[in-house]
Amino acid sequence: MAAATTCTAFSVASTAVGACACLFSHLPRTLAKTNMSTTSIVSSKWIYSSKTGLNPLQRERAIKKTVPTRKLQVRAAITESQGVSLGFRAPSFELPEPLTGKIWKLEDFEPYPALLVMFICNHCPFVKHLKKDIVKLTNFYMKKGLAVAAISSNSVATHPQDGPELMAEDAKILNYPFPYLFDELQEVAQDFGAVCTPEFFLFKKDGRRPFELVYHGQYDDSRPSNNVPITGRDLSLAIDCVLSGQPVSQVQKPSVGCSIKWHPGAK
Repeated sequence: MAAATTCTAFSVASTAVGACACLFSHLPRTLAKTNMSTTSIVSSKWIYSSKTGLNPLQRERAIKKTVPTRKLQVRAAITESQGVSLGFRAPSFELPEPLTGKIWKLEDFEPYPALLVMFICNHCPFVKHLKKDIVKLTNFYMKKGLAVAAISSNSVATHPQDGPELMAEDAKILNYPFPYLFDELQEVAQDFGAVCTPEFFLFKKDGRRPFELVYHGQYDDSRPSNNVPITGRDLSLAIDCVLSGQPVSQVQKPSVGCSIKWHPGAK
């Protein structure tokens, strides 16, 4: 009897992690009156002072009543995964794990039938949104034979919050079941063709053949601000297919997230 051509996805229930407040929350108040510059507002303070003799506190309250306000929404720049063809062979790498000090190589994952490589980081709101659910999903599939590695390639020069010490802290707090590796020179990200966080590369391995890319798509449809529940459906469906020896659909939605923060002048 022919093998079934469909897979049943394992859905990981999770409560969405709140997005980064500095990027996705409304600012409480802005000086935003049309055609009103900072200079004119400062001048109005002197007008209130000279004409009414108000003390500084009274003057400030008067200004708040005079200047109309509106809320601004600041959004992170969005980048989609792209440009990597299915069938692409996993590039070799040799990267340190800040939490343990161990050096990990691609060869360490050779005994496994499938390998998931995730490009993530500490600060990106798209990654923060999924972190807890990623831990649940990877815990589930690693028990079924999936190998997993996460890599942070962001420049510490521009984003020190993504540095190795804080990576180790993040891995410890969230109890990552996979190694969280530091790509300081950003060469591994370039070899993989990674451009955003999070970005998922799922490889399968048949016997002694090299790991070949079968899935390069999104985690699911959930985003930090769209109120869609986190399920991990897209990624888990692909993993189910690989681990059961069935073909993975080539119809794949790209992952969406923050751009990888390249070293100044590198890109």
